[in-house]
Amino acid sequence: QVQLVESGGGLVQDGDSLRLSCTTSGRTFSRCHMGWFRQAPGKKREFVAAISWAFSPTNFADSVKGRFTISRDNAKNTVHLQMSSLKPEDTAVYYCAAGESLRVEPGINEDDYMYWGQGTQVTVSS
Repeated sequence: QVQLVESGGGLVQDGDSLRLSCTTSGRTFSRCHMGWFRQAPGKKREFVAAISWAFSPTNFADSVKGRFTISRDNAKNTVHLQMSSLKPEDTAVYYCAAGESLRVEPGINEDDYMYWGQGTQVTVSS
């Protein structure tokens, strides 16, 4: 069993930066792809970014490419989502997810991930 806890959300202004963190418990972190998804009010949850258990490759949604980066620290069982040049349309609840896989390429679909955090709110004001 893997438990995930997100932190770092908050209220920021258009153009600001924010770093989300996700700390996991359990012994399987190093074998898991780690992903970030988000859900805005009235919308479906969507993929944001993912990082392989092999540290590379990473995947990003087109809407965040060039603005967000993802990294992981296996010694601390933690994955980070660094968000820059934030826009009001980035406002959402951000979820961390973990999924074990033998593939090196991290998935971009919700079905690729077995474990989910409770989410952290990110609000970007204009």
